[in-house]
Amino acid sequence: LAPWVPVVGLEIHAQISSNSKLFSGSQVQFAAPPNSLVSFFDASLPGTLPVLNRRCVEAAVMTGLALNCSINKKSLFDRKHYFYADLPAGYQITQQRVPIAVNGSLSYSLCIDNKMSQMVTKTVRIKQIQLEQDSGKSLHDDIRSQTLVDLNRAGVGLMEVVMEPDMCCGEEAAAAVRELQLILQTLGSSQAVMAEGQLRVDANVSVHHPGEPYGVRTEVKNINSIRFLAKAIDYEIQRQIEELENGGTILNETRAFDSKLGCTVPMRDKEGKQDYRFMPEPNLPPLVLYDAKSLPANMNHQQVINIDWIHERLPDLPSVKRKKLVEEYGILPEHSFTLLNEDGLAEFFESVVKQTQMKPKKVIGWILNDLLSYLKQHSLTVKESPVSSFLLADLLNLLEKKEISSTAAKQVLAELWKGEGKTALEIVKEQKLELLQDQKELEQICQAVIDGQENE
Repeated sequence: LAPWVPVVGLEIHAQISSNSKLFSGSQVQFAAPPNSLVSFFDASLPGTLPVLNRRCVEAAVMTGLALNCSINKKSLFDRKHYFYADLPAGYQITQQRVPIAVNGSLSYSLCIDNKMSQMVTKTVRIKQIQLEQDSGKSLHDDIRSQTLVDLNRAGVGLMEVVMEPDMCCGEEAAAAVRELQLILQTLGSSQAVMAEGQLRVDANVSVHHPGEPYGVRTEVKNINSIRFLAKAIDYEIQRQIEELENGGTILNETRAFDSKLGCTVPMRDKEGKQDYRFMPEPNLPPLVLYDAKSLPANMNHQQVINIDWIHERLPDLPSVKRKKLVEEYGILPEHSFTLLNEDGLAEFFESVVKQTQMKPKKVIGWILNDLLSYLKQHSLTVKESPVSSFLLADLLNLLEKKEISSTAAKQVLAELWKGEGKTALEIVKEQKLELLQDQKELEQICQAVIDGQENE
């Protein structure tokens, strides 16, 4: 039989970084007391009307431009009907017909055989980006056999990024989501912290034989970890293949990923467009945006959104930052990926380089092999590091001046981790470590070691 071809598409919901919700003035705050941030509109009291949040629109435009999308100067809002206890209105306001951005692309890099030195760049097409409101949160109490509803999240602004089915495995999907996460964080349009539900992924998965139409797809819903995303997709691909090879059929259904069991489980039948009963949102006019050419001369700039103005202020995206790191410091491309993948690590590296005489190629070794390893071992972020960029640079300067050996430098670093505020030189003197004052003597020692190894 011809091999199976997996097809993977993603729908990603990113919570917009905004002080207030998409259509109300309620505050947005993670882990606030239940139902403490709920306006009359959020609770869908009769007679309340939506008022669009400018910040959310700007964030969506910024994200669309960063993902090479065409921004629609006129977009529309729709009602998407479904019943859920945490959706008080019985519908969600979204953009189904004419979204704010369409036809973009996202380039991401993938390791071959898990080797950072062998990377290939791939591109996934972005079908659209749409603004929509989040639902509330259901809290299931199994002990009392009841479900409680917290509406703090109801109405929070979301960007839904819909990717075309251009991927074929969990690893590709995980790499694409990680790159999108970095872009959102760089733009500031979303904090994209998956642990706090600020980035949630739905994966559409199907398999078929080459040359045949796509198979029936399943949707794996609400995956909140990049690692679990890869596992869920790969499991679902294998499950569908085994089901079809055993003579079974694939149901068009929504499934969930059980991270403890490492498998997907059925949730419900997949709704179709007709189930949602889409209709134009009667309480919101079309969203009209402008560019430099279409902006009327007498228009108040604070009352409109100028696409060109936002485009001019886009920061350097992760791909550009990586290229600059490689060109400016001569480090390996794979090292630039590691620096950007850890929040604050690239800034830490550049700060050390500015304060030390050691070449960047040597500095990167200490950053990745010593600093990063320690932080991961103790579950610390770069900002929580007990060794500041100044202290590490101070240590590397001693090493570069040949005042201490690399072995002594490792010992000093171990003391610096204790966070007692001592400098490298203070620790050297305190520990009575040997200072290598004579460079010729050091060179003779090194040469003797080399000669000895050759003789052996």
